[in-house]
This record gives sequence, structure tokens and C-alpha cells, in this order.
Amino acid sequence: MATALPTETKVVIVGGGVIGTSVAYHLTQFGWKDVVLLEQNALGGGTTWHAAGLVGQMRPNRSMTRMSRYSIGLYASLESESGLATGWKQCGSVNVARTPERWIVYQRQAAMARSFGVEVHLITPREAREKWPIMRVDDLQGALWFPQDGKVNPADLTQSLAKGARNLGVKIAQGVTATGVKLANGAVAGVTTSAGEVACEVLVNCTGQWARAFGARDGVNVPLHSAEHFYIVTDRIAGVHPALPVMRDPDGYIYLREEVGGVLMGGFEPKAKPWGMDGIPEKFEFQRLPEDWEQFEILMTNAIHRVPALEKAGVKMLFNGPESFTPDGNFILGEAPEVRNYFVAAGFNSAGIANGGGAGKLLAEWIIGGEAPMDLFEVDIRRFGAYAADTDWLRARTVESLGLHYAMRWPRHELESGRPQRTSPLYERLKSRGACFGSKMGWERANWFARAGEKPEMQYTLGRPNWLDAVIEEQRAVRSAVGVFDQTSFGKLLVRGCDARGVLERLCANRVDVPVGRVVYTAMLNAKAGFESDLTVHRLGPEEFFIVTGTAQPVRDAAWIRRGLGKGEDVKVEDVTDAWSVLSVMGPRAPALLARLDAARLGFRAVEVSYVGGPGCELYVPVEKAAALFDALHAAGRELGLRDCGYYALDALRLEAGRRAFPAELSPDFTPWEAGLGFAVKLDKGDFVGHEALARAPREALEKRLVLFVFPETMRFAWGGEPILRDGAPVGEIYSTGYSAALSAMVGMGYVHSAKPETRDEVLHGRYEIEVSGERVAARAMLKAPWRG
Repeated sequence: MATALPTETKVVIVGGGVIGTSVAYHLTQFGWKDVVLLEQNALGGGTTWHAAGLVGQMRPNRSMTRMSRYSIGLYASLESESGLATGWKQCGSVNVARTPERWIVYQRQAAMARSFGVEVHLITPREAREKWPIMRVDDLQGALWFPQDGKVNPADLTQSLAKGARNLGVKIAQGVTATGVKLANGAVAGVTTSAGEVACEVLVNCTGQWARAFGARDGVNVPLHSAEHFYIVTDRIAGVHPALPVMRDPDGYIYLREEVGGVLMGGFEPKAKPWGMDGIPEKFEFQRLPEDWEQFEILMTNAIHRVPALEKAGVKMLFNGPESFTPDGNFILGEAPEVRNYFVAAGFNSAGIANGGGAGKLLAEWIIGGEAPMDLFEVDIRRFGAYAADTDWLRARTVESLGLHYAMRWPRHELESGRPQRTSPLYERLKSRGACFGSKMGWERANWFARAGEKPEMQYTLGRPNWLDAVIEEQRAVRSAVGVFDQTSFGKLLVRGCDARGVLERLCANRVDVPVGRVVYTAMLNAKAGFESDLTVHRLGPEEFFIVTGTAQPVRDAAWIRRGLGKGEDVKVEDVTDAWSVLSVMGPRAPALLARLDAARLGFRAVEVSYVGGPGCELYVPVEKAAALFDALHAAGRELGLRDCGYYALDALRLEAGRRAFPAELSPDFTPWEAGLGFAVKLDKGDFVGHEALARAPREALEKRLVLFVFPETMRFAWGGEPILRDGAPVGEIYSTGYSAALSAMVGMGYVHSAKPETRDEVLHGRYEIEVSGERVAARAMLKAPWRG
């Protein structure tokens, strides 16, 4: 079975499932044909062969939906190119809602789908039964009908992609095990295998559930963990036919599709069963795990409830096959921050078939273009830090994350497993003051503070949240007196070396060559002039800079800076996040409070900047001195009305002040002109990454522009993702929204897309509405902040 390997090639892909073959196929489509794909066993033999093959279009945002829709088009047309069938059938899908809350979520999803251009219909229980005749519907609220969804044969799809890749020159070697990656100067230089060494420029880790162990050999963190995944296949059932749609009942954690006249029924139980704690066997090829009817019981019970015919149907088998899951339920894609030209596509959370075509295309574009082709933050490997390499934490999180597929994803939902992991030195103090914590990048962060007599607990809802009154009081404290926010989780990078100034001038769109002691807000742009990050640069010395970035961005930003270094340039990038605490003091009485503190004695550095508008400072202090500073602030601020405030208040305050956030309103898909951040760009400073594209891009008349909206609070609360309607037609979505105490209304931001370029004045014309869970609410559109102090 082993194949002779070349001694040299441009790209080596390790892993021959649907993802690896898709990457190989798409590289050839873009003209890269010097590619070798290695599979340790046989193509599709890891987890692809036992996938259920469901292919749906709808994803949480526009970028991911575009990716899934591409997959459907590819699977439908691939046979005509490769000569091998994929098994694609456009049978549609019916997603049913048992609860009123799920039905509201479906109304939100339908509105988003229409905004994304996806055909969708909200249908009655009776109409759902017409599409799935053997389904019980007496307890349903309604259903979503996606007529263009379908299913595919995973093994056939993989072979068809492989044939398409071979036809254009890819060499596929089965029975060859990759044993390691050769590195030179922090970049990929080759691969060692059971059949010899292959020199290469690019390595793509598509090894599925082996990806974490394979990456760890060379210092690459791929945070995923395997879990057992179950489905049954039944004998023939009356009423089941080949054109039967896929049916999903997420409130029962189950999915069903036709399989040779019977049904294949599987699901995602709320508490998963991790597998492979001691490693994944290398030769785990076309193998199953033992049956576990006890683990499967909740799925079987719910399936019989939904489809009573299953109670008497013969069961051919209970299949148990492991699949890999990630800590947040999103797959992992992109260039590893630890090693240059080492790319990863893994951890598809049982959705590799649906996402495989689009993900392969996107990664091929990333490899060839040198940067992500569009906003991929949700799946970008750089969203994780070193904390996510902890195997005990991964195992605990996998128990919870598998169930995320069909769990009610409540607004502001927080995962609970494996916490706390990273904590501020003020964690216990904030906890004793009633903080309700959320988690981001592993950090425990105070989202809001319970008032006297209240418990700091989230009560998840689609309506007015239980924490809103407390957050309103926090907002009012900041606008009328003074509030303190613990922002220790900010990412912090120290950039220094003989060439630090020149490198940052080249990577930043604003001028950072400023006097020592000055602070500059700037964007880092990609070659298309889209945002790779936004951050503040503190100049500490002639060639020493302290960069402050968002909690989720230090790994991403450090990798971007390192990738931007030229040969021989002397620059060191050090992540010093854990060494510094940040206390933000904001509000009209902030100057008076800071005047009462002795900065030298308390050991802090004050930077006059306010993310919420109005007076304020960020206080930077070594972590060992943070508690003393916090206590001193409260002692001095008692009579000034100082109040502890959390991130929910911060987010609402920044929205009413018109402050943008990455990756919400700022992403690789949008330029500074479109985001309204032209002030953070200095085209006349000389060349920088993105300069050419930004200089060519239109500034005045734009086809998409960030707009602020003010609209009334409704019983069905706005949480983000709501369609923006202009004269009744969808023109975009709300990216961020919150309730403004100062305005007694909701405030949101979103990009308005137009058929032709429009000026600032023109984009404000028309009747704007926000569609909140099926209800259209009149909105006031503006380009300036609705609150200006």
C-alpha cells in the first residue's frame, strides 16, 4: 500500500480524511500542484468513514454561512469534474422546536438566514409532519424548513475530492505515517515519515483526532479531545423513503435521516463521554468502540418520543465511533502561531462533512495568500492560548462541549467546565463584592455585580435579563460619578529591539514613532486593508513599546508581529499579560479620585484613555501590587461614589459612545474607512501593510459602512445578530447591542450594505428597522455616537 515519496515538494498534507483531501483539491484549483498528501492508513479511515453525512447551510454568522453554502455547491458539482459520485442529495432539512424559547430562537435564525440569502421557511407542526410523516408533532411549536440542505456519502465524497486532486497532480501516499516535522529558523522545512524524509515549505495538519498529539511533537498547540459519538441504523420502516428530509430535534438532542429505507438516528447528549485519554492508537483504522446503551439511552428515549415507530423498529447496530471536539465547539483553522508555515485544519466537532468543502477552500486561500481570506476569528487557531493545552481541562470541557451542538445557546451563555483557570489577583475581592464572572481566553472576568440581597447568578433568557437593573446602576455610576473595572485580562505585549520602531511603523496604520511616554491607538491591517487587530501602543523608549490589546488577541497579535519581521531584523515580542494588572477608572469624578492617590507609593502608571467616552484612566500596576491599589481606590473613592463595574456595563457604555470592538465591528472584512476609524490611519507617514489597498479604497462613497442605531427595548430582547432592514429589505446585521441607561433605549452597531456606493448622508436615508426575534422595531440611524457627554 505504501507509495514512493518525492524527496522534495512544496506542500505536505498529513491526514487523508475529507478535510485533508479538500485542502489538497483546493490547492490544485488555485494552481498549487506540487503537493503530497500522507495518510497513515487508508483514505477516510479515521473518522470520516463513519460520519452521518448531514450538510446544512446555516451558521451563526455571514462568513461561516458562506463557507457552508460553498460546500453544498461543491458537493453537487464535484462528480462532473472528478468522475466519482459524492452521494449528494438535496433532500432539505426540518428542524423542530419543542419549547417556546426554541421557537423564538428559530424566528431569529430565520431572520438571519434571509439576511444571509439562505432560503428558509417557518412552518407549522402540521406542515412539518407533511415533510416527515412518521413524526409526532402534538408537542411542537413549529419548525424551520431549509429546502436546499441535504446529505452526502462521506466515503464517496472523500474519494471524489482525492480523485479531483490526483487529476491535477497531487501525489497521495496511503500507508505512510508522518512521524515529525523538521524545522529551520522557526519555520517548516520538511517532514519525517515511515517512508523517508520529504523537504517542504508548508505543512498542513489534517490528522483529525490525532492532531493534538501530532502538533505537540513540534510545539504546536491544537486544543481538541476525542469523545464517543453514537448513532443507530434501523431496519426498514414504513413511511421512510430516499427523499425524506433530514430531521433535527435539538430539544431532544437528536437528528435523523433516511438510510436504506430505515433511519440513521444519532445525537449529542448533554454530558459526553471523553475517549482517548491515553492517546489515540496510531492504527485506529475503520474501527468502532464498544456499544454503550446506557450512554445512548437519553437519545433513544427522545427519539422514540419524536418518532414512535422506532419503538418497534429493528436495530441493525448501535454505532460508537470517536470524533474530536474543541473547547468552544468551533473547529480549528489557520497557521499555528508557534511555527511559521505550519497550518492546521482539525477539530470539526462532528461537522467535518458539512464544513469540509468550504474549510478546505479557505485554508488553501490562506496558505497561498499568506493571510486569512476573510473574517475567520471564530475558527482561527490563534483564538486559543497555552491554557488550552491542559489535557485535564480539555477532558472536562469535552464533557460539556459535545452537547453544544443542540443545547439552547442562550444569549451571553457561559461554559462552566474547567473553571476557574486564569484569575486576576483581584478575583477573590471581586467575588466577595458580588461579581458574576464570565470566561474569556481562560480568564475569569467580572461581567456584573449583584446588588444587596441578590445572587450573582445568570438566569438565562431571551427576554429582559435578570442582571440588567444592576448593570444600569453600574452605567449610571460611570456617567455621573466614577466606576472601576478590573481589566487585567487585557493582552499585553512587550516589543523591543534595535528594529522595533521600524517594524511597528511598518505594521501599524497609525504613526507610532511618537515621543517616549506617548500612547497611540492604531489598527494593524492586512494586505487588503482589513483589520487584523486594533490596539494601543505605549512608547516606553526609543526601541521599546508596550502594546495593549483585547483579551482574546495577544496570541493573534504576537503571531502577526512575528510574521511581519524581515530577515535579520532585531525584534523580540514577549507576552507579558500575566505580569501586569489593569484597573480602569472612568467617569466625571475619576480625576478627583486619582488626585487622592500616590502613584509612586502604589507603583502604578496612569494612562489617560477611556473606552467608554468621557474622563478616565487605565492604571497599569504589577500584579503583586494590584490588590493594594484596588483597596486604595475604594478607600479614597468611597465618598466620591466609586462603584465596581463589569464588562456588561463596559460594553453598553462603549456602544453609546461609539467605540468599536475587535472582532465584533472590526475584522479582516472591513477597512478603516468602512468602520469610521480614518482618524487612526496616517497615509502620509510612509508605507505600511495595507497602505496600497487603503489608498486605493474609496473613502467617501462606500458599499458598506458601519452605522449606529438607537431603538426601543422590546419584550424580546435584542442580543446581537438581528437583521437591519432598510425600507423593508435586509441590508446587514447588528454586530453588537446593549441597553443604554443614558438613552433609555437599545444601542447597536452594524454594517449597512448597499447596491451602489453611498455617501455618509445618503446611507442615512430610508426607513430603518431592526428585526428582533420576528418583530420589526423602528430604529434611528446615525454615524456619530448617540452619547457624547
